[in-house]
Amino acid sequence: MSRLARVELGLEARAHREDHLDTRMWLRLLACSTDIEQAIRQRLRQQFGTTLSRFDYLAQLERHPKGLRMSELSACLMVTGGNVTGLTDQLVQEGWGQRTEDSRDRRVWRVRLTAEGRRRFEQMAAAHEGWLRQLFKPMQNAEKKALYDQLGQLRQHLLATSDSPTTPAAPAAAAWPIKRTPNPGGRP
Repeated sequence: MSRLARVELGLEARAHREDHLDTRMWLRLLACSTDIEQAIRQRLRQQFGTTLSRFDYLAQLERHPKGLRMSELSACLMVTGGNVTGLTDQLVQEGWGQRTEDSRDRRVWRVRLTAEGRRRFEQMAAAHEGWLRQLFKPMQNAEKKALYDQLGQLRQHLLATSDSPTTPAAPAAAAWPIKRTPNPGGRP
């Protein structure tokens, strides 16, 4: 394989034809995921001046019109409370988000999109959907459905055979997954 072809393949270049099929498949999945994520990040930055993290944050709020507690946002996004607080501060300052006290617990903040935040997110979401359609264009719908179903089966297998989140990590993997430190009460 030429050096140029290896560069274009990226992560897949690590695998050799004689490597086990599972290794080659894992590297191909990783390469495709990375390529798609990079394309989306670049387009969000170029067309909307925003980040994928911010887009994901807005998507969570869009799915929950009544808002989410800061701790719920943190769990949905799999980030620390500090990260959620920083994004929330930015969005509130820009008029895209609104903080309110939780009606069940006045010590806790809920965050929801403002009308302006919803309008802006809808623009980004429409573009995002178009980008994904473009990226997956070479595949026929039947192929997409089959791949989706197969990946779903793999995901179920992985969840069924993995250690539960409460199971202590093996000593060799003590640094993974990184433990989050929640922001008590969800307040900034």
